Amino acid sequence: MERRRFVTAGAALAATLPAWSPTGAAAATRPRTVAGRLPALADVVSVLRLVADHWIGANTDPGDNQWARATFFSGLMALHRLTGEPRYLSYARGWAEKHSYALNGGVTTRHADNHCAGQTYLDLYALEPEQAKIAAIEASLRRMIAAPDGYDDWTWCDALHMAMPPFARLGVLRGESGFADTMHGLYTHTKSAEGGPGLYDTGSGLWYRDARFLPGGITSPGGLPVLWSRGNGWVAAAHVKVLSALPTTHRDAPEYRRTLAAGLTALRKVQRADGFWNVNLADPAHLPGPETSGTAFFTYATAYAARTGLVTAGQYRPIVAGAWNGLVTTAVHPDGFLGYVQGVGDRPESSQPVTYDTTADFGVGAFLLAGAEVAALAGT
Repeated sequence: MERRRFVTAGAALAATLPAWSPTGAAAATRPRTVAGRLPALADVVSVLRLVADHWIGANTDPGDNQWARATFFSGLMALHRLTGEPRYLSYARGWAEKHSYALNGGVTTRHADNHCAGQTYLDLYALEPEQAKIAAIEASLRRMIAAPDGYDDWTWCDALHMAMPPFARLGVLRGESGFADTMHGLYTHTKSAEGGPGLYDTGSGLWYRDARFLPGGITSPGGLPVLWSRGNGWVAAAHVKVLSALPTTHRDAPEYRRTLAAGLTALRKVQRADGFWNVNLADPAHLPGPETSGTAFFTYATAYAARTGLVTAGQYRPIVAGAWNGLVTTAVHPDGFLGYVQGVGDRPESSQPVTYDTTADFGVGAFLLAGAEVAALAGT
């Protein structure tokens, strides 16, 4: 799948975002799920296996090496680390070998989406170190370090999730500062310069998807800002993966921690009564149904932050519990199919309608990442 880039202006974000209470959301009730309380570790793992096994059973061909499928495999590898299940490792290894551990676009690519596959290649390398597994992602990032050509490659916020983790992990693996330095230059442009002011709204702690949504540009039908849920989910996941890779003493880690914490503070204010977040975080009336992918990424980030002490566990564990229980009772079908996933897009209107029967590989990956962190939190 190709992701588009955009350069026009976007909408202003209100400082305080209202919450919304849903009515009539479809649900597939599952036993032993209690709102406001994390389930037992075994129950989390059981649901994760159910969802992963359904996807693998329905997709005997592991798919291409582009960003959407690569995000699924990032989640599957998180589940493998949690369970040690050989089938998950075999499926991921088969996918990587099918593509010869290569990148879509080759080693000359600078496009962040094409670097996402490198995350799973690095996961596989960590288990079975062979240079061939990370040769392509390393060569591509080294080319960017050697010839940065400015730092304006990442013009949409999703790019942070796709490309930051390989930069961070290779820098640690090789013990070379150039990876993290280049990553931070690219990140800083996206955050503070893209489109003029940057895509990060300092007042709210949330991110515009791209420059079209900055003040003066696109708004919701109700005239409110458009703060796309999954766009902010990509950003939150990027911060988690980078912080998980970098030493806590790294000079840029405090900024990444502050930025993630600020986003989670904003998200805490707008979580729905059913545990989900709306597709537009700034306008609860804008396509106001449950949506799984953004919610899963927020669950992933919040569980990580509560577990590691980035946020106060007493305040944020209920956020995680509500989100996870909402996902399980509303989006997970009895056979493991994961519904309410908004398809490929760049805004709330993309791939609508979002229903109990809509799914996507990256949404399943986000759910598996979330569950792995929820399991870690439940075990503390």
